[in-house]
Amino acid sequence: MAAARGVSYLLFVLTVSLCTGKQNYPTISHLKEEGIDNDSEEPNEPPDQLIGDFGNFESKRLRTDSKKRFKCLSCEPPDCSGLTECHDALQCWKSRVRDSDGVERVSRGCTTVPDHVPFICGSSSKSGHTKRHTGGQYAMDCCEGDYCNNGSFPYLANANFVEKVPHDVSNIGYIVKLALAILGPVLALGAIGTIVLFLMRRTHRKRLMAARAMADHDPFYASDEVLRATAAGDSTLREFLDRSMSSGSGSGLPLLIQRTLAKQISLAECIGKGRYGEVWRGVWHGENVAVKIFFSRDEASWNRETEIYSTVLLRHENILGYIGSDMTSRNSCTQLWLVTHYHPLGSLYDHLNRTTLTHHQMMKICLSAINGLVHLHTEIFGTQGKPAIAHRDIKSKNILVKLNGSCVIADFGLAVTHVQSTGKMDVGSNPRVGTKRYMSPEVLDESINLDCFESYKRVDIYAFGLVLWEVCRRTVSNGIAEDYKPPFYDLVPSDPSFEDMKKVVCVDQQRPIVPNRWASNATLSGMGKLIKECWHQNPNVRLSALRIKKTLVKLASSDVHVNLDLDS
Repeated sequence: MAAARGVSYLLFVLTVSLCTGKQNYPTISHLKEEGIDNDSEEPNEPPDQLIGDFGNFESKRLRTDSKKRFKCLSCEPPDCSGLTECHDALQCWKSRVRDSDGVERVSRGCTTVPDHVPFICGSSSKSGHTKRHTGGQYAMDCCEGDYCNNGSFPYLANANFVEKVPHDVSNIGYIVKLALAILGPVLALGAIGTIVLFLMRRTHRKRLMAARAMADHDPFYASDEVLRATAAGDSTLREFLDRSMSSGSGSGLPLLIQRTLAKQISLAECIGKGRYGEVWRGVWHGENVAVKIFFSRDEASWNRETEIYSTVLLRHENILGYIGSDMTSRNSCTQLWLVTHYHPLGSLYDHLNRTTLTHHQMMKICLSAINGLVHLHTEIFGTQGKPAIAHRDIKSKNILVKLNGSCVIADFGLAVTHVQSTGKMDVGSNPRVGTKRYMSPEVLDESINLDCFESYKRVDIYAFGLVLWEVCRRTVSNGIAEDYKPPFYDLVPSDPSFEDMKKVVCVDQQRPIVPNRWASNATLSGMGKLIKECWHQNPNVRLSALRIKKTLVKLASSDVHVNLDLDS
């Protein structure tokens, strides 16, 4: 132990001496003062040896300081062009370096600082050495004499720079362990994800089978589905909404959650305005939602829509998805919120103003819209049944377009419900009337039987015929499509009065003009005949929603340009 302390002390003194430039080397007396003498457990030869080695190094350094100085050539890599001179040099050198890519670089230079000589050229006055390292190879020649580093550069033997594979990697056991370490967690996560997906699909299948079993009580509702449009971009929010519905509940979230909706939603931008209020795009839990804000004077519409959306089994892929309703206060004003799914393409009215349609797009819009109307008009019998619903305000602005090209029906502020078993019809207390441009003749001349639910369904069919006319005008055939125009655009003002519409529709019995080009296209010609049956003057002659759907399916099936996918 004493010897070890002596060595530590010796190294410390040498370090201080080198740093300060003084040659105060430890002596035997110094060691004795530190308690290290010949009586120690270890012999004192190692410290003496260290003193001798460091003394030799220092004497060599002193001799180097007094050596003759030379002139050398100097140039920079990679090609050593542009030679310069280096003066007052202790040694000259030239080198060649080859990196791992096989690229060689050459350079010349000199060493002027004595302390650098051992590190660059080694202890000998002239040396040449070649070494390989992880970055490639290098060779260096050192010499003494004026311009002695002139001439050719050191030679490097050919080398294979492909990295050597570690011995352990070639071991099969090592490879197997490495593969298991990488693939194991991936396979485990994949298995967990597969199990979760399987359980979710099975739950969804059970819910779907229960709904179908309930629908089997009605032969009309059980008819073949033609266009079961998948919700575009199913989101986490939508899955959450699906899970939030218990069997027998209405559409939307539980009432307790709805009462806090307004506090959880931040309004981003206003996307529409109307007589009822405004529609905003909001953000709820990172998902976009549509927020319909009613004026306080329109509370009856808000109540009616909330009531209709809460109807059991109303939820359908072609009915606007409902999230909840809430009442809040902003800027000392009461606001009535109706929160639904958000569809960035907007209404069918906006969509038709933006773009023309192919036959396939036209059929997808018409079939999805009539699917929604069939679902509304059909009563589902049973303890958890659904009443028949008449919309009473069908128009292109109340039909929204999803990202996949299908449609959903919205705005149920004027809806009427009917239960066949009891004969009860709920018209609601909303005094607001429908849109005048889409009013049927019997509504305009006030001959409608308000006590018969079928009368309200026929009003929907008349308005739906006008929507079909709007869609077909924007459908391209033979490279031609008309500009978008609302129904009766050439017969009434932009904001027609009740009397304007009554004169045109009831007195003159006029309808929108069917373009001549439709006659040369089998599909559009068939659509024209269908439209005329929808807007017939006599309500009893108009087709039912289910008959319209079957006619559209027949037209689509006979059109080679329409690719009907029964599973999409």
